Amino acid sequence: MSEEYNPDYKIDLEKATCPNREQRAKGTNVYYGKATELIKDAKAGNLKCKDRNFQQTSGCVLNFYLTVRVATIRDAAIIFHGPVGCSSSSLGYRELFRGIPTELGRPEKYELNWITTNLQQKDVVYGASEKLKRAVLEAQKRYDPKAIFILTTCTSGVIGEDIEGAVAEIQPEVNATIVPIHCEGVRSRLVQTGYDAFWHGVLKYLVKKPGKKQKDLVNVASMLSYTWQDRLEIKRLLGKVGLRVNFIPEFATVEQFEQLGEAAVTAPLCPTYTDYISRGLKQEFGVPFFLYPPPTGIRNTDEWLRKIGKYTDKEEEIEALIKEEHKIWAPKLEAIKNEFKKIKGEGEIEVLGALGQGRLLSQLPYFDELGLKSSAALTQDFDNLILEDLERLVDDIGDVDVLVNTFQAAEQAHLTRTRDPDITLTCPFQGGAYKREKNVTRIHSLRADPDPWSAQSGYAGAVAFGNFLLQSLNSTTFQKNLKRKTSDSYKKWWYEQPNPLYYLKEETSK
Repeated sequence: MSEEYNPDYKIDLEKATCPNREQRAKGTNVYYGKATELIKDAKAGNLKCKDRNFQQTSGCVLNFYLTVRVATIRDAAIIFHGPVGCSSSSLGYRELFRGIPTELGRPEKYELNWITTNLQQKDVVYGASEKLKRAVLEAQKRYDPKAIFILTTCTSGVIGEDIEGAVAEIQPEVNATIVPIHCEGVRSRLVQTGYDAFWHGVLKYLVKKPGKKQKDLVNVASMLSYTWQDRLEIKRLLGKVGLRVNFIPEFATVEQFEQLGEAAVTAPLCPTYTDYISRGLKQEFGVPFFLYPPPTGIRNTDEWLRKIGKYTDKEEEIEALIKEEHKIWAPKLEAIKNEFKKIKGEGEIEVLGALGQGRLLSQLPYFDELGLKSSAALTQDFDNLILEDLERLVDDIGDVDVLVNTFQAAEQAHLTRTRDPDITLTCPFQGGAYKREKNVTRIHSLRADPDPWSAQSGYAGAVAFGNFLLQSLNSTTFQKNLKRKTSDSYKKWWYEQPNPLYYLKEETSK
């Protein structure tokens, strides 16, 4: 993805929040067809969000993407401006992240600082700005944070609460910087709008004009599905050439956000997650960036490091690092590739996976690097931000079918049953098993997973995930027991339909 993808687009920090991904990048929540056709439709402006006659689930701009990220910011507090239930996803994150040993770098004193305005029916009718201001004062008194993030909800969005007006009134009374994040679930069908809403608030309220540039500082924005081991691997690699990593947002300090404008470059782990903050830092503070490739697999890790070296004047050191790392990791990846060949013989091992559109770009080349075949992939949504990179991907590895389906389990089960791949990868948030003889395993771990086998980034991650996929083919007992002892989740007729988008409204007249 080039920086020049949309030269006319300008992030407007005078506005309260960002535009939706539907508006900014012509995103869609549903599609099924060849990647080449998806590219043509995107270029023609034909992509749009659509309705289904039957829908099982979807993501939430607030809870699914923002809560866990903002909750770990070490010297900040969160206010959920909505009914108490909207804050429920915060309850487990403290224990989830406390599973990371402090020996691996997790801060010893780690607490989740959050409260809710607990909106009631009366608040919906008469407004709740006074309640919000009292919550801000309580957060300042209780936690003494350096920043207070206000996360909006469907309720505060529907009633049109004047968040900025309340913030302007109460800011002089507190020491913390108040950061409104407009992430109400009803505002967008594409949950990745939540990424942009968060980064808009960070750019608008937290990042300071750089007093100096730090040539050895690299911004790396990481999301929930990259693990603690990925963090350690990135730190290890860049540290070997004298570079420091400014990891955001998980476990960052407010000072780290303030210093984002001082970095030499912003590098991606996921291009779609990093897009808004990268463009904003370039526009407002002159920080260069690149969005592809992420460091998944040996080839892409090489290129990722080389691009960082270009912006930090470390090109010679990076080449020496790549040569050194290849001696260690390339033979290990080749051994994994040979094990796959032994399992399948002259045939091909088919793998079905993806998740977010960032993983669509990163995992398919990695599967190809392992000698695995992937003729279809799943992604929760799609927008034009990755259009150029998807074209490059098709040129590199060939055409694939793409199912865009916002976590519709029945559609995923349909594609899995009809394609019958050797390995199916699923998101931990959706459960991890389908009733089938061949294996199903997770596509990624959770951010708090500290085990070495959970890594997917960098050279260590390429080998770790390769071994993980290899193990999935050698351990099928669970799937066989599941097939024997449980009934199908869906009726036989469902799998007989030619198209997993059977319930798409435009296709129900047949």
